[in-house]
Amino acid sequence: MSFMIEAFLEVLKGVPYTLAISIVAMIVGLLVGSLFALIQYRRVPVLSQIITVYNSFMRSTPLIVQLFIFYYGLPALILALNAQFNWQLNPDMFHPLAIAFVAFSLHAVAYLSESIKGGLLAVSHDQYEAAQTVGLSRWHVYTRIVLPQAYGYALPNIANQFIMLIKGTSLAFAIQIPEIMGVSTVIANEGYRFVEVYTIAVIFYWAVAIVLEYIFHRLEFRTTRYLHV
Repeated sequence: MSFMIEAFLEVLKGVPYTLAISIVAMIVGLLVGSLFALIQYRRVPVLSQIITVYNSFMRSTPLIVQLFIFYYGLPALILALNAQFNWQLNPDMFHPLAIAFVAFSLHAVAYLSESIKGGLLAVSHDQYEAAQTVGLSRWHVYTRIVLPQAYGYALPNIANQFIMLIKGTSLAFAIQIPEIMGVSTVIANEGYRFVEVYTIAVIFYWAVAIVLEYIFHRLEFRTTRYLHV
């Protein structure tokens, strides 16, 4: 029992890393994903095609591979720039946590932009035309009428993506980040108590997912009432 308590407290130390990576990726994903979704929704020449290719690539390749590309690729890129321009940059200047922020954020952008684009397509175009008729600018039309509804329609997919990010952070231990899975792996290897430690990790992921599901369920309940008025 003492081992389980100690292991629980140690795994608890990895929760802030798990949440930090997920929250940062979610915020960046929503901001950039909204921009990408609008570009695709408006069918902006060239940019919409580039975003389509980007989304396809990020959604079709494993997240662990994307992590490794950034983790090993950035130092290699810095070394190449040093050799080319005689710079003295430190190839290890990027902390693994910063690399995780970038990789998970770019991964989230691809999924969330598609979800938000689906929400935009669900909004009746008549509302856009009516808003322009009463003199609203394009900025006000999107920020006050179109996007709020689009987020409401996309909320279930956004919630699922957030939970997927929480679970996906278990891959971050591969680049030396002490999140839930990373801490659990270290403890399990040291004490050879794999079942007990990984059971604790599962409980942590489950607990976080339950809390998020409840929060998003309440949000969805509130938003859907206004979408169907």
